[in-house]
Amino acid sequence: MAPRANWKGFLRLSLVTCPVALYPATSESEKVSFNQINRKTGHRIKYSRVDAETGEEVANDDIVKGYKVDTDTYIEVTKDELDDIALESTHTIEIDEFVPHTDIDSRYLIRPYYLVPDGKVGHDAFAVIRETIRSMDKVAIGRVVLTNREHIIALEPLGKGLMGTLLRYPYEVRNEQEYFDDIQDVKITKDMLDLAKHIVEKKSADFEPENFEDHYEAALIDLINKKRSGVTIAAKAAPKSSGNVINLMDALKRSLASEGDKAPAAAAPAPKAKAKKPKKRVEGQREMLLPISGKKAREPQAKDEPKKVEEPKKSEKTARTTARSRKAS
Repeated sequence: MAPRANWKGFLRLSLVTCPVALYPATSESEKVSFNQINRKTGHRIKYSRVDAETGEEVANDDIVKGYKVDTDTYIEVTKDELDDIALESTHTIEIDEFVPHTDIDSRYLIRPYYLVPDGKVGHDAFAVIRETIRSMDKVAIGRVVLTNREHIIALEPLGKGLMGTLLRYPYEVRNEQEYFDDIQDVKITKDMLDLAKHIVEKKSADFEPENFEDHYEAALIDLINKKRSGVTIAAKAAPKSSGNVINLMDALKRSLASEGDKAPAAAAPAPKAKAKKPKKRVEGQREMLLPISGKKAREPQAKDEPKKVEEPKKSEKTARTTARSRKAS
């Protein structure tokens, strides 16, 4: 079954106009989805639109939009009132400007669409707009209304068609500083960076989406097939915790080892500083010497001062005189 267009209208660049159709470029309908059922009866759960106060079911024709002003106060807005304020972009994608692709912040990207000519008319005008954008190597910025809301759309060539990506408005993008201000400034050593870069080099590859595998989707399909076949599903044991790695350098080395590679040689350690020699005694500096108890420190004698000859004590003189008298006898 051919995909259904989400929007049909006109693509216009100044006076060049062509009919186009907008198709979603992505789909999640292939994913496994579940319905809510009653465990006792196995019947599907059905939700009804009921009045919150009376509990009575309300018909679709009686349901209108309302803007909440207070707890129980709403401003009613009808479909006709919304149609009256409809913008020109409801039926036309007007290209307002062209910008470099690198100027578009990835945080503003919402979802991609395919834009193709609608019908057999307008292929020439479509090709002119497409090739003009391609030759300028820029992105066309326009406006389109989807689900009653005007969106900014970025158009760029993709093969024979155009890819349109819805963009967010500035008020929808949060300021990163509110989240990044508390991140600490950390100094990373060269060895850590070298190890991390080596891991990145080992894991570097070309971007090939066909190699991506949705492991959870595969597990869901396997679970459903087993239950359909009547296979008893055993409870899976809780995975063992590997524990917190305290040493960051050790974690990097383990990561590299798990990739089957050796860590790059670390930088040579810096030579150890030589032991400091004792400071030379400064000329004229006095040493802190403590005098021995009971004795006074002998003061140094000046160089030019003549040496003093100590006179013998009185007892020594008497002993010498007696010795001489005995020698004479």
